[in-house]
Amino acid sequence: MRLRALLDTDALGLRLLGGEDELDRTVRGVMTTDLKDPSRYLSGGELVLTGLAWRHGAADSEPFVRILAAAGVAALAAGEAELGDVPEDLVLACVRHRLPLFAVHESVAFATITEHVVRQVSGERAGDLAAVVDRHRRMMTSGPAGGGPDVVLDLLGTDLDLRAWVLSPTGRPIAGSKLAGAALPADVSVKLAAEHLAAARTGRRGPHRVLVGTTTYSLFPIRSSGRSAAASRDVRETVLSDWLLAVEADAGDWPAERLDLLQGVTQLIAVERDRRDAARTVRRRLAQEVLELVQTGAAPAEIAARLRVAAPVLLPGLGAAPHWQVVVARVEWDGGEIEGGPVAQSLLEEILVDPLTSGPEHSDRIAVAHTGEEAIALVPLPAVSSEHDGSESGVLADTLLEAVRDPLSAGLNDDGRLTLGVSAAVHSAEGLRGALEEARHARRVAAARPGRVCAAGHQELASHVLLLPFVPDDVRRAFTARLLDPLRDYDRRHRAELIPTLEAFLDCDGSWTRCATRLHLHVNTLRYRVGRIEQLTGRDLSRLEDKLDFFLALRMS
Repeated sequence: MRLRALLDTDALGLRLLGGEDELDRTVRGVMTTDLKDPSRYLSGGELVLTGLAWRHGAADSEPFVRILAAAGVAALAAGEAELGDVPEDLVLACVRHRLPLFAVHESVAFATITEHVVRQVSGERAGDLAAVVDRHRRMMTSGPAGGGPDVVLDLLGTDLDLRAWVLSPTGRPIAGSKLAGAALPADVSVKLAAEHLAAARTGRRGPHRVLVGTTTYSLFPIRSSGRSAAASRDVRETVLSDWLLAVEADAGDWPAERLDLLQGVTQLIAVERDRRDAARTVRRRLAQEVLELVQTGAAPAEIAARLRVAAPVLLPGLGAAPHWQVVVARVEWDGGEIEGGPVAQSLLEEILVDPLTSGPEHSDRIAVAHTGEEAIALVPLPAVSSEHDGSESGVLADTLLEAVRDPLSAGLNDDGRLTLGVSAAVHSAEGLRGALEEARHARRVAAARPGRVCAAGHQELASHVLLLPFVPDDVRRAFTARLLDPLRDYDRRHRAELIPTLEAFLDCDGSWTRCATRLHLHVNTLRYRVGRIEQLTGRDLSRLEDKLDFFLALRMS
């Protein structure tokens, strides 16, 4: 949508303060921020909404606007609720950087603008995507009706008498020819996926031949058609997300012409893979926007507005707002030179699919974002009766682990790890931040276990870990500041290491001897430090209540 269309919508309460010549800019998304430097959350084309909490003086406007302009945002909209009229220094900075600036009337909530923009942009993307899908399917079919990869596999069956299937990295069936009949048995699919990943990690070129029982299969990797074969990328960046074509035949004796034909088939199927990735763009952006709101402490009403937009996109025709679960994943490689976030994102999009379903479309109900080394999935659940909390009908950590452990362990080889954490279901925007932290806590529990692929659910969290994510931020800050700030200040002035001493003392359950040994201190030195901690805080570390308060403060800090 164009900026001009926003200005023409009276219900949004926007007033143009500058940038009349730039109103034909395209808006690709919306973001609310009061950070002084929001650049890490910007990808270009956004309408940025701000309440101006970042502005403490006139000198703050220029660097803020410069950051937005460099990120390629479409426009800035400043609310009038806090400061009244938009400051003149902000208007002038936007003029200098040719950034359109709107004032938002105090009676209009940012959530109203956000919901309007997301609805409009999502609708436009859906129309664009439909045209892309139609064009790709015409490329892949011999008739006018389309049909995706199944049509290509049917041609293999009718022309070459070959039974073939397309599988995900975890062995989930995505497509199969009519000649293939019933889907591959689940254990065979998983074995083929594991063998494919193991072979890919060795750097061997496909096809990879695998004997299962008395049957030989040839496995062809299906890579994104948008990726140049000449691009020298580390195999670990894609090995856990590429599809594979499994053909029930031994390709070892095939002539070059037949091998070339099968390579061409994988390229056609890659078009379907790219179509699937294009379809996920809207859902990924929805997840990213919700995640940014949650992590920056946005108001629950604003998050709820975004969730209302997400619900019909992820669960069309549902009618009622669903419950939500959060799943957090990390893929970590030895050495740390490979960014794990995008790999974990692709993985979650594949594994958070009902294992009883087939085809790529079922993953349309999963919205996954990634930030740094972490991928975060927003999983909608149909509304359930009041007698249940929704978790039983949602994602279970044990089920996820069972579905992916064997094939992905082969792909991770001996230099990678996948860890997963699953939250309980939540019923409102207020609970989403707690669900995110709960899933992160569960993932850390999984990370402490041995094995290449580990998962943990919210049921496995200790009681205090379960409660901590739901403590309001202002309460956290006040509680930890009261107990720990005096110790931090003392450490800063005297390099006394009171905080590490406190952590070790609690970890040793108050044992003077064990704590002194761990810290390589004389017991009298330890007693002096603990006495100083008690003096500075007015607490008594021989009392269980005070030990518990310090323990919780350290966990929340």
